[in-house]
Amino acid sequence: MRIDRLDAQLIRLLTESPQLPILECARRLGIARGTATSRLARLHEGGVIEAIVPRIDPAGFGYGVVAFCLVEIDQKVGHDEVATALADAVPEIVDMHTVTGASDMQLRLVARDATRLQEVLDRVALVPGVARTASSIAMRTHLSGRVLPLVEHVATDEVLSG
Repeated sequence: MRIDRLDAQLIRLLTESPQLPILECARRLGIARGTATSRLARLHEGGVIEAIVPRIDPAGFGYGVVAFCLVEIDQKVGHDEVATALADAVPEIVDMHTVTGASDMQLRLVARDATRLQEVLDRVALVPGVARTASSIAMRTHLSGRVLPLVEHVATDEVLSG
């Protein structure tokens, strides 16, 4: 789906202020309410915007330790089955990807402290289909969920090329 600068500006507004009413978005962008509404509907229907929700930082409620866990799965068990079991067993998993390379899956998980992180990793290892894990603790997060620069780049690129 093609997005332009107005789409990018609307996405930025709603990313920074998820509860902003559409009328206020239209006012800030200097466009009609109907234009803002139709743009937002098009972005939803096109799969650009999945949902408009507040961005939650687990550190804000005590989960300040971030770790990455590489998971090798038993090849007799499917990725989807393991993914579902992990999601059901470990609420501290905040991202999960099937990956290529030395492991089969990569998880980003959070914990209150190092002791609780070990408990989380133990629960991951006990999930049926998990053959082996390797983990590392993030010392500092520089970027997380960063998409606005990409949206703005694509919108600018569309203007230049189109």
